[in-house]
Amino acid sequence: LKTAYDSLMNYGVDTINSRSWVHRKLFQEHLIQFKNDEYHIYADVLADFQIGKDFKGDRSTWLNTRGFQVGGNVGEKFSFYLNGFENQGKFADYVNDYIVSNQVVPGQGYGKLDTDKQDWAYVTALLSYTPNKYLNFALGYDKNFIGDGYRSVLLSDVSSNYSFFRLRASLGSLQYQTIYAYMLDPGAPKLTADRRLGDRAKWMAAHYLDWNATNRLSIGFFQAVTWADAEIEGKRGFDFNYIHPFMFIRPVENTNTTSPDKMRLGLNVKYELLKKTAVYGQFMFDEFTAKEFFKGNGYWANKWAIQLGLRGSDLFKIKGLNYLAEFNTARPYTYAHFDRLSNYSNYNQPLAHPLGANFREFLGLLNYSIKRFDFQGQALYAAYGTDPAGTNYGGNIFKSYLTRSLDYDSHVGQGTLTELYMLQGKVAYVLNPKYNLRLELGGVFRQEKNSLVKNNTSMVTFGLRTSFRNLYYDF
Repeated sequence: LKTAYDSLMNYGVDTINSRSWVHRKLFQEHLIQFKNDEYHIYADVLADFQIGKDFKGDRSTWLNTRGFQVGGNVGEKFSFYLNGFENQGKFADYVNDYIVSNQVVPGQGYGKLDTDKQDWAYVTALLSYTPNKYLNFALGYDKNFIGDGYRSVLLSDVSSNYSFFRLRASLGSLQYQTIYAYMLDPGAPKLTADRRLGDRAKWMAAHYLDWNATNRLSIGFFQAVTWADAEIEGKRGFDFNYIHPFMFIRPVENTNTTSPDKMRLGLNVKYELLKKTAVYGQFMFDEFTAKEFFKGNGYWANKWAIQLGLRGSDLFKIKGLNYLAEFNTARPYTYAHFDRLSNYSNYNQPLAHPLGANFREFLGLLNYSIKRFDFQGQALYAAYGTDPAGTNYGGNIFKSYLTRSLDYDSHVGQGTLTELYMLQGKVAYVLNPKYNLRLELGGVFRQEKNSLVKNNTSMVTFGLRTSFRNLYYDF
């Protein structure tokens, strides 16, 4: 994908000076740009207009987004980026049902959310300082992603933006990253002892150490802990027990067995099979009881998530044809906790996989770019368990595991077994690669069924779109 991006950025550069100002601004350049040896600043007006039709639901869909972006760098050490969007839209039934149920526009946050049409805002901000080639400090309101796949079972960019401070360090074959994040949980019960007005808040401290063991093999170690900003006993705030950069040390949990904090550990591995082909995988370790595991009795508290994948470029020796095949699964009750504020989520969405837990997923992606044309295709199959009324079979990570429906014989798909089939395709012509302005035609087929219901979506969309944001509606 990077090769395709670079080719778009350089397309037509040889003739750029001979073009008219209007042509260059529409198809080649940023709308506003100041650049010299000391700084580079750019700004653009961003639009995302889309119309569509869900034929199965007999529902017209549309998106009306107006926005801007400003970015740049001062010298070689300081950079910044800011964007903002005002949005109104009408989504396909399955997305709209998700919004109404969870009170969040997927990946974008809250707003004036209704049962039919939605109105919301979206903002991203990032300040970055690189004092030398070994260190980078970033302060942002954005997302983070750890992994080599399309999904991540460690930390993904599925949820809304959140405030964070991030440190990255590099020394030889080692790369280290630590993230201190401040998040919100609007679904958590309000506390009279919480001096913060509005939604309840939570914190996350995450550490990731990546080791390039060989030219082909990289191994990463991950740790994340989440805790509530305020408990019934009163305000807690940021816990400086977690500010240390050392991984696999659990100071609070080791000294307090009743701590509401939740630690999770993970592993990320990538191996380059061929020059343009790599296999990758992740393992999220949530909780483990060895005695119960070796009994093979499906103990509920043996909780983990796994990812396995294969990706590459120039498939069949066709330049620009990229592919990915991936499998993801999470056992029931993974990412959940007895205290909702300590589960692995941000603003009513998971921090890892959009399906939460108690699922298996197979997906494949194809992408082909030639000059300014871009073609994308995706196929997805998932099986997961949902909860009949008054039960908790471990798919909904926002339910306390103290309300679980069983202790033994816990398995993926328990509850009401539901199957999801999804096909997506997009054809786009990139008008301006500087801010990804494109004409895009898309199609979606989705079927979700179980023993009780069967929901179908067959949708076609067309739009004038911009931005490099990753927004996921494949759930």
